[in-house]
Amino acid sequence: MKKHYTLFLFFSFFQIFGMWSQEVQIFTLEDFDLRGKVKSCLVSTDYGKELFEFDRDGVLTKTVTQYNDTDQDITYYKYNDGELVEKRMESYKNNVLDESTSMANFYQVDTVPNRKVVEKIISYDKQFLEQQQYHYDEEGKLVKMISSNGEGVDETTFEYTQVKNEHTVSTFTNGILQKAVRTSAKAGPNGTQEVILTKEYIDGEPNTANEEVFNSNGKLVTSEDFLYDVAEKEFVSQKKRFYYYTDGKLSRMVKKTVNTESTDKFIFQFDSHTPSNWVKQIVTPGNTYITRTIEYYEEEVPEEKTTN
Repeated sequence: MKKHYTLFLFFSFFQIFGMWSQEVQIFTLEDFDLRGKVKSCLVSTDYGKELFEFDRDGVLTKTVTQYNDTDQDITYYKYNDGELVEKRMESYKNNVLDESTSMANFYQVDTVPNRKVVEKIISYDKQFLEQQQYHYDEEGKLVKMISSNGEGVDETTFEYTQVKNEHTVSTFTNGILQKAVRTSAKAGPNGTQEVILTKEYIDGEPNTANEEVFNSNGKLVTSEDFLYDVAEKEFVSQKKRFYYYTDGKLSRMVKKTVNTESTDKFIFQFDSHTPSNWVKQIVTPGNTYITRTIEYYEEEVPEEKTTN
């Protein structure tokens, strides 16, 4: 089920991919809470700007992260037959390309006998940085990643287990458990809810956890953070967030800890396009804001058939 996060978060794509790539992903308009034939979306906040550009099929082709007047990162995405084949991240400092921190990711896809993707990461000054191999099983699930760089080789494996209505994906790096994500269903007030429990480990020992609950429409309704108590040998709740919606948009978020409770209210303004997108989000009482300047592709007018 596709998750619909109404709150659009301003972020650098380094936070999506990490410094090095994780599983190869292709991002579309839906990942940015955008609808219609969007050509570009400029996101502005009180602490920066980010531009996202899309092709006519709604696939992300370019991002620009503007830190200030002279520093920016530009990322280009190139596709072939629906596959990501190249990603280039260019870093500019004082309006000059920094070749040592700019990099190119090249992808080679093999589907025989099972899908395999090889990613090579090279800096613009011709330094080899890393190679990733992604191995998939017969069902198309990622089962193994092999990372190699100047410091050595790491192997990450993914284990899939099903117990009744609970599905768990466990991630191991060099045989040591790093993360476990359990997805299950439970009865909710308005239908079946989906529960995603993510546990993070350090050197195989439990550290933190997060539980998200989604309603039957795929909207996030609660999110709870936990910290592992070594003495009690259990996860202890640290903060819980409750999300409330009006006309399908986030209107209120209540945050609770053991000793505190606070409420954020969300106000959206929409453009006049059909379908419409929101162009301003205000969060009170902090009065933080996000604005989006959206450009659309012109509608393609079908050619009229002429008769002789």
